[in-house]
Amino acid sequence: MGLSARSTAADTKRLKAVDFFCGAGGMSYGLTKAGIHVLAGIDNARDCEKTYLANVPGAEYIRRSVEWLSAPELGRLLKLKKDDPRLLFSGCSPCQFWSKIRTDRTRSARTSQLLSHFRKFIRYFRPGFVVVENVPGLFRKKNESILGEFLEFLKSLDYVYADGLVNANNYGVPQNRIRYLLVATRLSATVSLPEKDEDLGLIVRKFIGVHNGFPKINAGHIDPTDRRHTASALSEANLRRIELTAHSGGTRIAWSKDAELQISAYRERDNIFRDVYGRMSWDKPSPTITTRFHSLSNGRFGHPEENRAISIREGATLQTFPPEYRFVAPNLSSVARQIGNAVPPEMARRIGLHLSRCYPYG
Repeated sequence: MGLSARSTAADTKRLKAVDFFCGAGGMSYGLTKAGIHVLAGIDNARDCEKTYLANVPGAEYIRRSVEWLSAPELGRLLKLKKDDPRLLFSGCSPCQFWSKIRTDRTRSARTSQLLSHFRKFIRYFRPGFVVVENVPGLFRKKNESILGEFLEFLKSLDYVYADGLVNANNYGVPQNRIRYLLVATRLSATVSLPEKDEDLGLIVRKFIGVHNGFPKINAGHIDPTDRRHTASALSEANLRRIELTAHSGGTRIAWSKDAELQISAYRERDNIFRDVYGRMSWDKPSPTITTRFHSLSNGRFGHPEENRAISIREGATLQTFPPEYRFVAPNLSSVARQIGNAVPPEMARRIGLHLSRCYPYG
């Protein structure tokens, strides 16, 4: 058998994916590393397009809102067939509305219904597999969110599913990152979530720091290379605050009695929002990398010992983006948003491997 014949035979057993709400490509990249052929990512975010195309070779970026993209049109664009057992649809929609992070509820209300738009593509194509990764609030508020209706919809199309809350730290990611995960298929009578590993020992010390190739930098340092080991500048007051904060896990309690440094909102309220202005601990997983991880005042995002917030590349590393992953965006906030919104690539890779093993015709 010639090489081309072998490749054709292998390709008939290979899953192929369309990544809805793809963002900067964390899910797509992880699926490709699991051997899945990613056909395209779909997102209406203009600032993610160049990042996605720079890192997910062979995949298209369809910059459209799923609200206005029709299923037949998508079929024509990607030459998709209905009822293809090898087809995987990933729908990791942004759902700030169900997140516990404070946000503009009016502006995020539209995101609460994105799963309903995802349904039309599932109904039309009936892919072999469906994956959803989202904020835990979607699951915890199942009766209020669109999730309950979405699950009934899957059952009506003869899908079986497994779902629940998982910690990305059990799937190769050095974060305590709690997410809702759903895996569904119409190819078998049962399906499970990927098996978790509770003994990986994934802590901050193993991923960032000088010993991992991150040279010491000051707040406000700008890395002119694609690596983006860049740290946000700090005001004089914030610089004094972090200087007083104990290394490896220190909190704002260290300066709470200083009248000049204490934040008015926290005066005599040291028990609320304890992570804000805190440092990460070397010997624990990092907190969830959010879209504002580059800001000292938005969580426990202080470097374990250097007097600054973690850098853009350090945040990407804690999200398991590899060193060569290139983020293309006009400013720090845009890059941080791309990173914080992403499905961690290593978690996505493990999901992809699990689904490939579940494929009954391989």
